[in-house]
Amino acid sequence: MIMSFYENQKNIQIEWWKKYTSQPNWKKEEEKWGKHGGKSYPHITQAAWQQLLWKEIAGELPKYLKDNNITAHTATKNLLSSWVASANLYFPSRSNLNFKQLLINFLQSKISTDIIDVENIELEFALAGDLNPEKLLGELDGNRGTGQTSPDVAFIVKTKQGKGLILTECKYTEHSFYPCSARRTTDRGDKPGNPQPKKCLQSADLCNYETIPCHQKVWGRKYLDNFKLSAYGKSILKRCPAATAGYQLLRQQALANGIKESGEYDLVVSAVSFDARNSALIGCLQRTGIPDFQTGWRNIYQHGAEFITWHHQEWVEHVRNHNHTKNDEVNDWLSYMEERYGY
Repeated sequence: MIMSFYENQKNIQIEWWKKYTSQPNWKKEEEKWGKHGGKSYPHITQAAWQQLLWKEIAGELPKYLKDNNITAHTATKNLLSSWVASANLYFPSRSNLNFKQLLINFLQSKISTDIIDVENIELEFALAGDLNPEKLLGELDGNRGTGQTSPDVAFIVKTKQGKGLILTECKYTEHSFYPCSARRTTDRGDKPGNPQPKKCLQSADLCNYETIPCHQKVWGRKYLDNFKLSAYGKSILKRCPAATAGYQLLRQQALANGIKESGEYDLVVSAVSFDARNSALIGCLQRTGIPDFQTGWRNIYQHGAEFITWHHQEWVEHVRNHNHTKNDEVNDWLSYMEERYGY
């Protein structure tokens, strides 16, 4: 039997952790494994999650989270954490000028040659004021990192025309962008359960997702106010695009579309950075009517922010091929990314 990408990466990460920690008698030390749902797993650590970060950001990142009142992801001790992977991949460019210049060149090649600078890099990003997820999407009960649409990484850029924003969802071994939270039938706090979740599975030619009583609207959420289906989307969608595997995509796209509509940014992009080997993620929307999210998602909505994807491997390879200064920190990072993730 061919091992799945998830299982293969789990084994690789466990072996990396064994080597990193140099713990003797590893197989006899199950009590040192971390727990999830009350059960111990070898791919979850009991160690401080900072040990899963590249050493050069292990001190800077926690301070950044604290200073900006950002909640770290709940699964940071999971060796397969995409949140940790995204921090390892992109946070170094926040303060290291060598990485920053490489990132500018990379974003120019992937998104637009109009990008002339990366002014900032933010994790679990949220704008203030009317463009905050609370106002724009109706997410009243969260903050950066929990309970609201906060893209994993935001690249705040300067363009030839003005300013730009690249909102980025990062994935590692996840098999999908998760099902819509409003399809459950049970109540949660002041949020009533959905009495008819099967409505979400109707094809677009049988109903209008923008006008049916979407249960997110019952909760006060405004996702569909910022996500209008195109004629193509209405012709091919077999269910609501958020219903079973595209919830995070729709939320980030709705956020990006709303920001674009405000006119405050000349360039607004909703992006996904993920592992090129993750074929399950690529095809996760097949039952929704989109065989490959990389090429199909951008065609199902009207106007709004551009949708772009790239692979983690592309970013690392770009650094590897363009590190002309042979900077020691960059070389150390390249070795780390290759040993840890195979990039």
